[in-house]
Amino acid sequence: ICVVEEPSDVLALESAHAYKGLYHVLHGLISPMNGVGPQDIRLPELMERLSKTQVSEVIVATNPSVEGEGTFHYIAKLIEERNYPVRVSRIASGIPMGAEVKYMDQVTLASALRYRRNVKDR
Repeated sequence: ICVVEEPSDVLALESAHAYKGLYHVLHGLISPMNGVGPQDIRLPELMERLSKTQVSEVIVATNPSVEGEGTFHYIAKLIEERNYPVRVSRIASGIPMGAEVKYMDQVTLASALRYRRNVKDR
C-alpha cells in the first residue's frame, strides 16, 4: 500500500507508471502546530486495512516536509507497535533532475545525502 497525503498525490504517482499497487489517502498530515493530530487524518483506517489485508510493504509517499516526516515516523511506530509483518519504506527525496546543487536549500541537500544509494554493493 502506498500512503499519500491527498488524492492529487495518487494522480502524480500514477503518471510516473512506476507503481502498480494499492493506495491509501490520509487526507492530511500530522501537524501539532496546526492542531492536526493522528486521529484527524485517516490513520485508523490505514491500521484497519493492514489488520485485514495481506500487505507486504507500506510505502509512505508524503511530501519531504516536517509534517511529512513526522507522519512517516508515526506510521512506522504504529506498525511496529502492532507487530504487523509489514516492511515500511519512504520514497526517496532530494535534488530534482536538471537542478543544480548550488541552488538547493539545506533541507533538500540534507535529504539527498541521507537517502543516497550505492552504485555497487560491496
